[in-house]
Amino acid sequence: MEIRNNIIGKLFQSTSTGNKLNPNSIVSNYSKGPITLKFTEDHEWLASHPDHTAFVGITPYASDAIGDVTYVELPEIGDKIEEGDIIGSIESVKSSNDIYAPIGGEVIAINETLNDDAPLVNQDPLGDGWIVQIKIDENADLSGLRNEQEYESFLKEE
Repeated sequence: MEIRNNIIGKLFQSTSTGNKLNPNSIVSNYSKGPITLKFTEDHEWLASHPDHTAFVGITPYASDAIGDVTYVELPEIGDKIEEGDIIGSIESVKSSNDIYAPIGGEVIAINETLNDDAPLVNQDPLGDGWIVQIKIDENADLSGLRNEQEYESFLKEE
C-alpha cells in the first residue's frame, strides 16, 4: 500500500505499534512451524509459513493512518504477482490506498470475510483482517523486508 511517509509521519507519532500477530487468528494457526513476520516501508506485513505460503495484510500503523475502512478490493485467486505489484486497494472515509505485494508468487486465498466486513482491517490488522495468502515463488528473497525491530525503528525515524 502506498502511504506517503512524510504525511503519515506528521499525522501519527508512534512509540509502540504492537506489531504482533493475533495468536487466535488463522494467520497464527495456519501451520505448526515457525512463522516469519516481516514488514515493508509501505506498511504491509507478511507472515511466511514453512510450506512457503504467506499471509499479507496492512500494519496497525497503516490502519490507523487510513482511518475507518469501508471497502477492500481483493485480487483473484490464481493471480500471479511480482514483488511491488498492486494486488488490491483499501478505501476509507479518508482516502483510497493501493496494496502492494511484498513478495512474488501466486494468490492462493483471499480474505472473503472482508467483502462483508471491511472494518475488520481496522479491528484486527495483524490477524483476522489479513488480505491475501500467497504461495511464495521459489526464488523469492525476504531479505529486503524488515523484521519487527527494524520496522519499529523505521517508524520512529518517520
